Amino acid sequence: MSDMKLDEFQPTPEASSAPDGLERSAADLAAVYDVPVHIQAVLGRANVEVASLLRLNRGSVIELDRKVGEPIDIYVNNRLVARGEVVVVDERLGVTMTEIIKDGDA
Repeated sequence: MSDMKLDEFQPTPEASSAPDGLERSAADLAAVYDVPVHIQAVLGRANVEVASLLRLNRGSVIELDRKVGEPIDIYVNNRLVARGEVVVVDERLGVTMTEIIKDGDA
């Protein structure tokens, strides 16, 4: 990757039109490809008193604030960006995004 700063990054002329009239392409994101992000898939939440927390052991069940079948929340850097469903892929859990959250939709 080059040492180009974000404010020096210019869109490529062969890219498709963006709503603001500037030409954009996936290559325009190259400057941020290596920026790490924190992703969370939140199944649900629960409030538990410390005394109850200390009594938990293997096999204990904590009731969450979601119902079976409700979409889970997907956060990127602590910002809600999507909702999705839990899936199993090769015996591992994954998430399929079913809804993208736009600014203000949360």
